[in-house]
Formats: sequence, structure tokens, C-alpha cells
Amino acid sequence: MFNYYQRSPSTQRSGNSFSTDTIVAVWMKARPIPGKDSNTYRKDSCGAEIKLSEYGNRNSNYGWEVDHVVPVSKGGSDQLSNLQPLHWRNNASKSDGPNYGFCVVTY
Repeated sequence: MFNYYQRSPSTQRSGNSFSTDTIVAVWMKARPIPGKDSNTYRKDSCGAEIKLSEYGNRNSNYGWEVDHVVPVSKGGSDQLSNLQPLHWRNNASKSDGPNYGFCVVTY
């Protein structure tokens, strides 16, 4: 049986990377920022600014990851309806926890 706790961040239930199509579809769920190119910059659900080209980059102030709203460890699926874009710090804070009280980057 696969151990979900050993998955890398921003991966499918299986541990494989998300497809480019899925990454772009999740990106489109982030909120556009007035006055900025929405194909480059958006905000996650915490209000943190993320940049499309910084997907998966934990060394960037604009890095982001695909998060499972209902964590994989709690039965969450890879369906688009269960995926959201989160700044990497917010995703790390959320971990396998509930979908509230995890925002650490909100600028």
C-alpha cells in the first residue's frame, strides 16, 4: 500500500507530477490581481501573490503549489474540484490539516 505521507508537495495521490494541463487549470482558479497580467500573476485563497512561472519553486517569494483541499491522507481525490493553487508557504502550513487557519503569507 502506498504511504501518502511520503508524497512530495504538489503531486498526485500516486506521487506523480501533475500534467501541464492540470497545473494551468489549477492556476486559473487563483484570483486575478487588478492592474497585473493574470497570465503571470494571481493571488491564492489567502491573498498571497503567486507567479505562474514559479510553480513548484520553494525558493521564490511567488512560488506556488497544487494543494488538495481535502488532503490525500484523508481520502482527497485528484479531481480538479479538490485542487487549489496555494503559495508554497501556505501549502506547507496547511500540510494535511483542515482548510482553514493555515494562511501564513497573505500580502
